[in-house]
Amino acid sequence: MLMLTGLGSLLALAVALIAQHAFGVEPCAWCVVQRMAVILVAVVSIAAVLLARVLPRAAPAVGAVLVAALSVGGCVAAWHQHTVAAKQLSCAFTWADRTLMTLQLDAIWPALFRVGATCADAAQSTLLGLSFEVWSGVWFVLCALAALAALHRLTLRPRRLFR
Repeated sequence: MLMLTGLGSLLALAVALIAQHAFGVEPCAWCVVQRMAVILVAVVSIAAVLLARVLPRAAPAVGAVLVAALSVGGCVAAWHQHTVAAKQLSCAFTWADRTLMTLQLDAIWPALFRVGATCADAAQSTLLGLSFEVWSGVWFVLCALAALAALHRLTLRPRRLFR
């Protein structure tokens, strides 16, 4: 489950980057925060799977908890963007904007982290009829469910039929 979550997150990131660089769909500050969450979900998921060889129960369990937490954060960002930020003409000085200014990731890797639109402008862009933050929110819900399923599978102990 975690490997699918990681690979799916990389695919979601690829879709966002293709939309941005090939079709001119510029991200807002809240879009970039969700992008950061997608990257972290991918890294944590794949790292948990790879570390499972060394720490067979701990790595997947910790990874699943972290993926669930990151996914909840991503859902909150997508929900805020959809219900609040998309109705504002500017994302300036919101939590997302201040965080991005502090981290200065746009200076390190502008193709990935540069904010190029206001939240209201970003809300106008759609993929298959749904705004990108809706797709993002759906992806984060699926990631959270996959993480919880992985955690549930890890906590199940084989039951003995005969004692």
